[in-house]
Amino acid sequence: MTTMTLLTCILAFLMFITSGRSGVYSFISLVINFVLLFITIVLIAGGIPAIGVSFFSGICILAITIYMGNSGETETDIAFLATVLVMGIMLVLIIPVEHLAQVQGFSNEDSEEIEAFNLAIGVNFESIIISTIVLSTLGAIAEAAIAVSSGMQEIIEQKPTIELNDLRKSGRNIGHQIMGMTFNTLFFGMFGGNLALFILLYKLQATFGYYLNSKVFVSETMLVLYASIAVIMIIWTTSELMVHRLAKQRKKNSK
Repeated sequence: MTTMTLLTCILAFLMFITSGRSGVYSFISLVINFVLLFITIVLIAGGIPAIGVSFFSGICILAITIYMGNSGETETDIAFLATVLVMGIMLVLIIPVEHLAQVQGFSNEDSEEIEAFNLAIGVNFESIIISTIVLSTLGAIAEAAIAVSSGMQEIIEQKPTIELNDLRKSGRNIGHQIMGMTFNTLFFGMFGGNLALFILLYKLQATFGYYLNSKVFVSETMLVLYASIAVIMIIWTTSELMVHRLAKQRKKNSK
């Protein structure tokens, strides 16, 4: 048994004993999402437009992650709608910004590892980095959307007569509580993933200006910023959708 298989089995066992059937569903969704990502890579490598494939795969991944890992119908519907809306808005933001930044492709630090390979693979690297960013932000926005929608639904069930403005403030407060932890997770994930590279650059006595102009550093930092912006947007969007749904439901019941 390989190390990866052993760790996978440990993960599946811990998810089962921790959450029972819900943990099993979460593990199955993780496996399905892995397969979807592999299919996405194959389709992009086959010449299908990367942005379109990533957007479609992202919607599928969001649906599987949100609906298989959560049982509440109301909050899951709101969370899914909010994540799709935010993903579409982020795509509109990412495309022009990445075109201006020009950080796609391999960096100078990667030249030694790839110098023996042919880079003329017939794929637009700008589209690939846009697809990478879209897929990388899915986990953060899905987690935030579920946290906010579930928290607000709990408040509605505990206080059915709550005012809409109070519910909106409660949703924002829930979002603010998870915002700081999400930002730290994104930042330290980026820093930890490139720690060896940063140490190498420090040993080479690279200046701070070199860091700021390094393609690796800039691309990873922009990825964190995109994800952070998406988290802020998903908190606002989810809160407004939950308030709108409650207002619509009350209006319907009053007739």
